[in-house]
Amino acid sequence: MIFKERLIHAAIFDMDGTMFDTERLRFTTLKQASAELFGETISDEILLGSLGLSAKKAEELAKNRYGEDYPYAAIRKRADELELAHVRKHGVPVKPGLYEILERLKRNGLLMAVATSSRRAIAEEYLINANVMKYFDMTVCGDEVKQGKPHPEIFRTAAGELNCLPEHCLMFEDSENGLRSASAAGGLPILIKDIKEPRPEIKALAYQAYDSMPDFLADLVKFTPNLPKPKLTDAFPQTINHIRAGIHGFGAMGGGYLAQIFSHWDGYTRPWEIIGASNNTTLRSLVNAFGKYDVHYSNLAFHQTIDRIRLIDMADEAAVCEMYAVCEIIGLCLPESAIKQQATVLAKGLIARYQNGAGPLTILVILNKVGGAAFVKRQVKEAMLRLLDVQQAEMVMESACFTETVVNRMVSKIPKEILLKQARINFASFEKQTQQKSLTLVGNMAPMQQESVLLAEPGLGKIVSQLKHASHLNRALDQLGVTLFESGPDMVLYAKKGGKILERLRQVQTVDNIAEIQAIKNRLLNGTHAIIAWYASLLGYQTIGQGMGDERVVMLVKRLVNNEIKPAMLQENPALAEYINTSFVNSFIARCKASFKDPCRRIGRDPLRKLQRNERIMGSIKLAARYGIQTPMLEFGAALGILYALRLVTPEDKECQRIKAVFEQHGNVADVLALHGDYHGKPYQGLDQEQDSALIERIAEHLRQLTNPASAHWQWPLSYNYAEELAS
Repeated sequence: MIFKERLIHAAIFDMDGTMFDTERLRFTTLKQASAELFGETISDEILLGSLGLSAKKAEELAKNRYGEDYPYAAIRKRADELELAHVRKHGVPVKPGLYEILERLKRNGLLMAVATSSRRAIAEEYLINANVMKYFDMTVCGDEVKQGKPHPEIFRTAAGELNCLPEHCLMFEDSENGLRSASAAGGLPILIKDIKEPRPEIKALAYQAYDSMPDFLADLVKFTPNLPKPKLTDAFPQTINHIRAGIHGFGAMGGGYLAQIFSHWDGYTRPWEIIGASNNTTLRSLVNAFGKYDVHYSNLAFHQTIDRIRLIDMADEAAVCEMYAVCEIIGLCLPESAIKQQATVLAKGLIARYQNGAGPLTILVILNKVGGAAFVKRQVKEAMLRLLDVQQAEMVMESACFTETVVNRMVSKIPKEILLKQARINFASFEKQTQQKSLTLVGNMAPMQQESVLLAEPGLGKIVSQLKHASHLNRALDQLGVTLFESGPDMVLYAKKGGKILERLRQVQTVDNIAEIQAIKNRLLNGTHAIIAWYASLLGYQTIGQGMGDERVVMLVKRLVNNEIKPAMLQENPALAEYINTSFVNSFIARCKASFKDPCRRIGRDPLRKLQRNERIMGSIKLAARYGIQTPMLEFGAALGILYALRLVTPEDKECQRIKAVFEQHGNVADVLALHGDYHGKPYQGLDQEQDSALIERIAEHLRQLTNPASAHWQWPLSYNYAEELAS
């Protein structure tokens, strides 16, 4: 590996204070042990002076202060006992960022070693407890060298056992004595600051110095490759980091898409926890009970399990604020109306985060709206100005990066009744398995086998018996699960460049101009998707997948995409060819063909919004007209949208009701397409009856043909000939 222009073959880590935040714990246990055995706590001055010293040199330092009768060896032994008891109960306090660093170094070919002043018995217990032993090829401990730090012996020994020259080894340390040891060994000392800042002349020995592990990680990322977009069936990383990720709005996009992006993370590690905020009591209960859930991919008959997930109540303001305070990235997956309602909670969460000094937060805005990030930021700032003065609000807002995104996936929720049925069946199976009597391994052995095992390893019989019972229960728990979402296969999430953390995420593609991607999705995908839903529904199909089995629907899609939308967009911006290609279009069609659990009613809802002047369909027609491109299929699609509303295919859809009321009042397509008036508090952007009269008439003719029982217009997408029409 090349790190800052130096060839690196190995990495050698000090343990206490560098990898593990144990120096503070050690101070506490030494003080307690000294009080117990000597009647006086050891001073901070002596403790700080002992950092990085061998046990022998630390003993000399303590006896110089407290006299030769000071029982240092006994105090250290008692402190070891207290420290081990704490670690066995609470775990080793691992420094944030360590797992990500170890994964990146190991997977990029470096040899790894530990060089610690601690005794082997202590070192191995800690390395195993922290689940990092697997990264290291060898370990050199304080009781195995003649001379402790600051002497270079321990680092020279570690480099030699790795068959590496010290000048090709990064040597990680936190103390002055450790830096002196690594420098004298001829290595490349990396200072990770802990309790005590080294003196300037000692700090100058470091090849590179960092205030924390995450600071070094940010540098390391620049010199190690980001992993490519994963295949759908790729497993999530096994190693867990210290990061928490949040999802504000745990619906189809949040739970069925963002949770997977966060679980893949950078491909090296994945978050310690994903926190989701939902107002759905059923979802919260099931996910928190199972501790996991599945996303189903019908096209591959594949289930993907999302674990390390916890859901909170979106109405619990304190819990939502805490989510914003502790997470490093949050996906905001709320509809526009809900964002206005939640803006105050967002503002309070960002204030809490800022006050805690938690650092910058990246907010992925998953909103099907051009300028969605700016809209959210504006709503949050308005709410914040009701809580803080202008200067304070500006400082808090600057600590959050509101990132515009484009989603490239179709996801739908599993109906509630199916969820409950899954839960009942799975729990019944679990009860049946756990009620069966499990026999222990030793109990199943022949008597002579039992005797040989128990004689060879006293106590092993009990351990094996308990593990047998635990593994039986674990297998039963593994089979528990609930599928919450149906998802399509495309995985990449487009995001505007900004938040540094996004550059590391394996399933996020950052772009300079997110508006280009939004235009592709809004016109090429969203508009087409709505037309598919209208046509399929009017033909009697319930789902997108069923509708795409009809040749008429498929032909309509291919023609309006390839002959109308795509050529117009490429004329407007040739640079989009990078994103709009044959595979992109074919992938979209393939996804639609596989969407057998995606209801037409869901995709076809709100036709009034989709028929606005500059929206999806009409916007594409206007763009094509600018370059002299005919749009008969798009115009046919607009007529389908009106007919869909007139027949009230979705009776509860208020926009369908409004279109039907306007049409029945005047019997005129123009009054629908050129509608003006209030639309969610803003003027509706309809066509202009005079300027767009020819377009309105063509759409009206399509509608007349579609409602004429004697007309064969429902077959028209199959028979239309662009060349003949152009010639005429």
